[in-house]
Amino acid sequence: MRISAIICAAGSGERAGFEKNKLLVPFLGANPLYYSLKAFEGLADEIIVTSSPRDREEIKILAAAFGGRAVGGGATRTESVFNALKHVTGDIVLIHDGARPFVTGEQIEGVIDCVKQYGSGILAMPAVDTVAVAEDGVIAAVPQRDNIYNIQTPQGFFAEDIKSAYDRAMQDGGTFTDDGSVYTKYVRPARICPKGSAANRKLTFKEDFTSPLPPVPSTDGGRAGIGVDVHAFGRERDFVTLCGVKIPCDSGLIAHSDGDVAVHAVMDAILSAAGLKDIGNYFPDTDPAYSGADSIGLLRRVVEMIGKKGLKVAGLSVTIQAEKPRLKAHIDEMRHNLAATTGADEGRVSVGAGTCEKLGFVGEGLGICAYCCAVLEDK
Repeated sequence: MRISAIICAAGSGERAGFEKNKLLVPFLGANPLYYSLKAFEGLADEIIVTSSPRDREEIKILAAAFGGRAVGGGATRTESVFNALKHVTGDIVLIHDGARPFVTGEQIEGVIDCVKQYGSGILAMPAVDTVAVAEDGVIAAVPQRDNIYNIQTPQGFFAEDIKSAYDRAMQDGGTFTDDGSVYTKYVRPARICPKGSAANRKLTFKEDFTSPLPPVPSTDGGRAGIGVDVHAFGRERDFVTLCGVKIPCDSGLIAHSDGDVAVHAVMDAILSAAGLKDIGNYFPDTDPAYSGADSIGLLRRVVEMIGKKGLKVAGLSVTIQAEKPRLKAHIDEMRHNLAATTGADEGRVSVGAGTCEKLGFVGEGLGICAYCCAVLEDK
């Protein structure tokens, strides 16, 4: 069965107090929408993102990096989903709020399995607090907590069922806050998929962007490491090198080696995961031997180093922040180079790119910053 994913991103972010769509503000080295898209990469056969006219171009570019496309949203969430459903070609539809960037692959797969078995799947978690129904400011009823769930997304359905339900909802002029309510009213009671978690929280208010973040998902016994690197523009060169790919640019990056800031972040992440020192200890910028060095070649040496410890690279997630040059056309080649060099499955290597919305030195076009999370496992 083909899986379609609709990611709702047509809001304004008004409640969050930003001057722009909250899903496009800088967040964890990218933005919330980037992480929501990334969660569905490899799990959905098509990704459709709803967008307001103001954000259409930016969302179109970001969605395309994951093989997705942007479509026009509506004045309400109900209208946005209704519009997106017109473009769906899959057998199963997953509908997800872009403001939930911490959703996991396990949760998405759980919803898909629930749809295949029961016809629908609403990601939810059992309520941990007692809830009450109030009338005129006093408690009128206290429902049994065992029967109460906190509803989350994604929510999944067979495409024809949810399309029919939304057609009727629009005819009736109804407005709904989630898709399970539409399905329950017009098709049949929706099925709970109890794989939700507190970590799969929704970014609603400004404080949600700075409060303690959910824990990093388990690496199933593997080792995880993080690497960050920065290089400034200023080298007299008409290209930059990122992940071994030479990309035309009006200035090169200042560095002792070839300045491949992305590969340097990858190397540090791998070394960190292996419990080794950072790249400066092994390839110091004071050593003439590394002047102009090919960073891909240095990455091969790092892979050899961890191999001697009985480890191999299982996966890489790279995010590059740059106002220039444009990287979209080079992403696939960059992923291929990293996979070929490290021995990781290309399906477990991700390279994303974004800007800093004119904020900081990257936003001012003074340099490029790269982040990497690496996961290692035993050989």
